Order: sequence, then structure tokens, then C-alpha cells
Amino acid sequence: MLAVRRYVPQDLDEVIQVFLQSIRQIARADYDSEQVHAWAQADQAVWSQRCASRPTWIAVVDDAVAGFTEFEQDGHLDMMYVHPRFKRLGVAKALLQAVEGYARSASITRVYTEASITARPFFERYGFTLVEHERVLRNGQYFDRFKMDKWLSENSD
Repeated sequence: MLAVRRYVPQDLDEVIQVFLQSIRQIARADYDSEQVHAWAQADQAVWSQRCASRPTWIAVVDDAVAGFTEFEQDGHLDMMYVHPRFKRLGVAKALLQAVEGYARSASITRVYTEASITARPFFERYGFTLVEHERVLRNGQYFDRFKMDKWLSENSD
């Protein structure tokens, strides 16, 4: 059974594992080994502060953290990752619905993100449009990513 709830500090280790496994197993289809290595880095102290400082949701399947997403008050959907064991089970969709519901309740009318090559089709499927393609340098590697946004109406999902 899939449920979405708010992050609590006890989730930190599992959230980091979701992040790392998602990159190492799912994103590797779109990125080379050097990029995967550069991307799959997580400083526990930094992550602890990040997750506690902004709305963060956790998707849980049978008591296991299956995915997570972070959101900023300006409408920025900063991260969304799903553990490979739970891909294609509606985890990302449920997390996106939580973000959009929160945004609407906070009168935020636009959600935007920087999607990876891997994540771009998901966001397009759920109504995000491409704003700009960009190439960024992270940990010594270049990555293609896509600035995307979605305008929210009060009645849509």
C-alpha cells in the first residue's frame, strides 16, 4: 500500500539511500559512469539540514521509504527520486500530487523544476512544459537538464 507523508528526521538515512540507488540504477541508463559517480554524492549533514528546512514528502510502501520530494516556497520542486524497487508503481505521481496540493493550498500558482534526462518524460506526462535546456557542471562532470514548469489551476491535478 502506497502512502505519502511528511518527512521526519528519522527518514534521513533511507532518503539518502533512495537518492543514491535511484541514480545508480535508474539514471545510469541516461548517464555515463563518471556522471553517475559525480551525481551520486550525499553529505549527511547537508541533507539533514535541507530536508528539515523545506517541505519534504516521503512515499512509503509497506513501511519502506519508496521515494521522496522536496519543495521550496517559491514553487521550486527541487528533488524527486524513487527507489528502483518501487519504480512504475505510482510513487512519483503520488509525490507530485502532494507537492501540487501543497502549492495550491499556499496559493503558489507555478511549480518549476530542473529535470534530468531520466525525469523529463515523467514531468511532461504530468503537464510540465520545457522552458529551457541547460548544461551544468557538477562535481567535475557536465549534465544536461531541462528547466520545466507547470501552471496550476485551482481545480486540476
